[in-house]
Amino acid sequence: MIKPKIIISNEDYDALQAMLEKETFMPSHDLLIAELDRAKIVAKVKLPNNVVRMNSTVKFTMLSTQKTFSLKLVYPKDTKESGTLSILTPVGSALIGLSIGQEIEWPIENNKTTVVHIDSTDCTD
Repeated sequence: MIKPKIIISNEDYDALQAMLEKETFMPSHDLLIAELDRAKIVAKVKLPNNVVRMNSTVKFTMLSTQKTFSLKLVYPKDTKESGTLSILTPVGSALIGLSIGQEIEWPIENNKTTVVHIDSTDCTD
């Protein structure tokens, strides 16, 4: 599956890069780094409302299990709240920059992959 185009605000891009510089490196961080490298970066005001961004609540379906989740995409320090998903998790890094209706094939545990489908997103900022 070809990865879909993604778009990220310059504000989220800069904050994510700064966070990665401070984090102790983990192999799973490569997934987020690769997404940031391929993203189209735009001014926050130019980011369409249907795009997943930091601190937005995302409803998504893991097509391999048909399970649907509704979680807020957050920085690792903010995962203490229930209903949150860290950007540094494999699924979290898959979500950033995708638009409603897009799908991406993404690695999960035990060398398996799943397809993540974006059902909706609610931007709170």
